[in-house]
Amino acid sequence: MTASYVLALLLWLAVMLPGQALAGEERLVVLGGDIAETVAALGAEERLVARDDTSLYPDSVAALPSVGYLRRLSAESVLSLRPDRVLASRYAGPDEVLQQLAAVGVTVDRITAPSSLAAIPDKVSEVAAALGRETQGRTLVAELQEALDRLAGLTPLPEAGAMFILNHSGTTPLVAGKGTAAATAMAAVGLHNAFEVMTGYRPVSGEALVRHGPEVVLISRHGLDAMGGEAALWQLPGLAMTPAGRDRCLIVIDDQAMLGFGPRTPGLLLELRGTLEELLLSASRNSHQGGGVAWI
Repeated sequence: MTASYVLALLLWLAVMLPGQALAGEERLVVLGGDIAETVAALGAEERLVARDDTSLYPDSVAALPSVGYLRRLSAESVLSLRPDRVLASRYAGPDEVLQQLAAVGVTVDRITAPSSLAAIPDKVSEVAAALGRETQGRTLVAELQEALDRLAGLTPLPEAGAMFILNHSGTTPLVAGKGTAAATAMAAVGLHNAFEVMTGYRPVSGEALVRHGPEVVLISRHGLDAMGGEAALWQLPGLAMTPAGRDRCLIVIDDQAMLGFGPRTPGLLLELRGTLEELLLSASRNSHQGGGVAWI
């Protein structure tokens, strides 16, 4: 047994010996915002004692102690909450930390479903099986599959080029290209990604904004706040010269709900589609008089 495993074992004994959890009261730590949302949707959040930094919904989960950032965890921080079980996203890590937890007797369930729209029902089924909530899982899967089927039946929005701005740090805003969760979400609601020629999230120039001419801007609530609000957004170089800028056509979204591919995602995307239809229709009827701003 390596020194790291010995350290993990000693830490486990140190936090467990002073006061074991009562029999039948399983202490659960969740790692991953989409997994935390799924636990809550299955009605099992009362078992949670801690979360990671990405798990911020619902509010009852956000109020729990955090064990750190999803991809940079430590065995010490997790063990300090005396968990019986860890329910981890496929992106949780490092792997050595999860192995240390398992080595000292913590049950570690790694949810393997990929981060995609189509895999949301599989993710729910995996979480439900780990929690022993298969009945609730089947009900939720049926609801989500119905919403996903509705999304699959949507027709493209004609002439609707969009851009998604990522700006969590308040520094240079990044625009979503292909291969991103934002691109997947835009395609699901029938939008054309105005920046599909790019890959990943990249900064763009004012000239590029004018050249690609998006008709609607999508941004997260946190991103808009980090930028300094709506007035600051429209001051981005070149944006005022795009159809979206001229019509002030903006949708502010909950990015975790839209991009996390958890149980809230299909419903939010259907709401986004309805909002898009209203805003784009308004902009078409009232050319240069304002498409409007919506928050969802």
